[in-house]
Amino acid sequence: MKYADVVIDNKTDHTDQPYTYACGTLDVRSGDKVYVPFARSRNLREGYVLAVSDQVGEGLKTRLRTIDHVDGEISLSEESIRTAVWMRDRYVCRYIDALRCFTPVGHRRKRQTAGSEEEVLGIGFADEEGEEIRTLTEEQSRALAEITEALDRRSHSRFLLYGVTGSGKTEVYIRAVRHALEQGRTAIVLVPEISLTPQIIERFSAVFGEEQIAVIHSRLTSVKRFEQWQRIRSGQVRIVIGARSAVFAPVKDLGLIVVDEEHESTYKSDSTPKYDTIEVAIKRLSDRDHQGVLLLGSATPSIATFGRAKEGIYRTLPMRSRYNEAGLPQVSVVDMRAELREGNRSMLSRALVGQMQAQLEAGRQVMLLQNRRGYSTFVSCRECGHVAVCPTCGLSLTYHRNGQKLSCHYCGHEQEVPEHCPECSSRHIRFFGSGTEKIEETVREMFPGRRVDRIDLDSVRRKGELNRRLKAFGRGQTDILIGTQMIAKGLDFKNVGMVGIVAADLTLNIPDYRSPERAFQLITQAAGRAGRGSTKGTVVIQTYNPEHYAIGFSAAQDYDGFFAEELAFRRLMDYPPFGDMIQVLFTADSYDDAAEGAQSWYERLCSRMPAQERQNILPPQQAYMGRIRDTYRFSMVIRCPKGKRREYTQMLRMLKEADVRSRAKYLAVVDINPYSFA
Repeated sequence: MKYADVVIDNKTDHTDQPYTYACGTLDVRSGDKVYVPFARSRNLREGYVLAVSDQVGEGLKTRLRTIDHVDGEISLSEESIRTAVWMRDRYVCRYIDALRCFTPVGHRRKRQTAGSEEEVLGIGFADEEGEEIRTLTEEQSRALAEITEALDRRSHSRFLLYGVTGSGKTEVYIRAVRHALEQGRTAIVLVPEISLTPQIIERFSAVFGEEQIAVIHSRLTSVKRFEQWQRIRSGQVRIVIGARSAVFAPVKDLGLIVVDEEHESTYKSDSTPKYDTIEVAIKRLSDRDHQGVLLLGSATPSIATFGRAKEGIYRTLPMRSRYNEAGLPQVSVVDMRAELREGNRSMLSRALVGQMQAQLEAGRQVMLLQNRRGYSTFVSCRECGHVAVCPTCGLSLTYHRNGQKLSCHYCGHEQEVPEHCPECSSRHIRFFGSGTEKIEETVREMFPGRRVDRIDLDSVRRKGELNRRLKAFGRGQTDILIGTQMIAKGLDFKNVGMVGIVAADLTLNIPDYRSPERAFQLITQAAGRAGRGSTKGTVVIQTYNPEHYAIGFSAAQDYDGFFAEELAFRRLMDYPPFGDMIQVLFTADSYDDAAEGAQSWYERLCSRMPAQERQNILPPQQAYMGRIRDTYRFSMVIRCPKGKRREYTQMLRMLKEADVRSRAKYLAVVDINPYSFA
């Protein structure tokens, strides 16, 4: 008789432990999905086998229940199980939350009609992007040689491909993947945004063929995701491309994981489990079953990654020249305070409008970045100052001219625009701030006859709309493209002569220690879309704070200077990479329950900490977004010194388990190094 430790697919802390079952006559292995009787339920429950053993305590044998049956189509590898157990410990999450990352969505509805292969892959994006570059530059060749040598050693290695925008990083990715495949191994290629998936698929399909590629991202239906999961697990495909969830693909003999634009915040999960994609990639590649190579790529590596590269944790592969030998774009900074003093009340500076006109007359395209959607960012009464807010979140509502609605970007609440102020009955309702809709309207008025398009979450809701708009721009059917950060990175269009950054200060004003880093990265990445063809590009940065070092270094395209400045600040404050930041978010149906939960954790943590470390726990306070969908939120931030993460997370795990026993009225969620403290 064999015995299995089973995690029940039950999303509650009360059952977050393995339960032992007898296997009976079934052939049960670690990773199998099984159906078992559980508690007093009349129905069988789903579960996953963590481990199988030959013996259990004598007292247990007579009381054990038996596994009913095994789902033969769903089975995880032992490496997946090891990684899931590691995730539970590292990210203070439940077993089942980690295991679900590896399981296919949609297997219960697998008999539904599937879509076409073209729908799944998104093929047909940009005809001119599919050709393989035949000759590598010296920098590309040098980088590729180091990567292939590490693949040949079959030992776990980590690289940072530090290349300026347009230096040909994608071609290095393709050659490295080819080398892994020639060894009989598999590869995963990660991109930060779904919007970038079609273009990179086009490049890879031109080299390897569509039949070699599987795609995983959240826009696929559950049925299609399951089909892709089956193709990968069965070995039909050996290349997986997708957003962060693709890191969990059920590949065998994993040789290479590529993380393109590694600095992007989308590689950090914003839902439970709050995992870091790069950390998971390292864990999988260093497992005894794989021993593969991690390849990170970015023109603006995260401060944490570049700091680790300086320590030797990553080997740096520099690529400082553009592939076509075109120079980096000419960047100018416009002080919008001076524009206002000189009578220009438009959101577009005279320099920006002049450069747009010049580029359009020369037959080149223009991209404008405004990282805020909607028409106006808030609506206020000029008489009493009342601001329209969401009734369930308490956050200011954004005006969308298309539909004449006020909308909450956090819970989706919509309401009509008031004709009178609900506070003082005044008719002096005014719109303040400007989003992508208002920029679009202004540009259409300034450049009549020019073909203008907009890409943001509001304009690409329909299936295939994002692909269609990007494809139109790539074919020259759009003269001016306006968008949020969705257009700021990864896209490669040869005829873009100019990029304008309408409000560079937006990212800087977010209350977060990473704000300067994000601003620098966004500006640099957006600027990198200009001049990727044979003609040098132009970039105009509009700001009310031109003295800020993030603006200055991004205008000078000086990553090393920015890194040195930012790293000095991080070292002073013990911010990553010199330590970890841990946020515990407390949510409850009432303000008092959320506040009491946060205060309870604060007091209990302080009592467990050595006196000299108590200052690392910041007193709890209401979260930046204190209420969302009528749920109240409190936050506690902990500065974790380098080397203390495991000690701190174990203390947090103990507090969570104590909450389960006491049936706490609040929920506490732990987030290690969050990308937002909202």
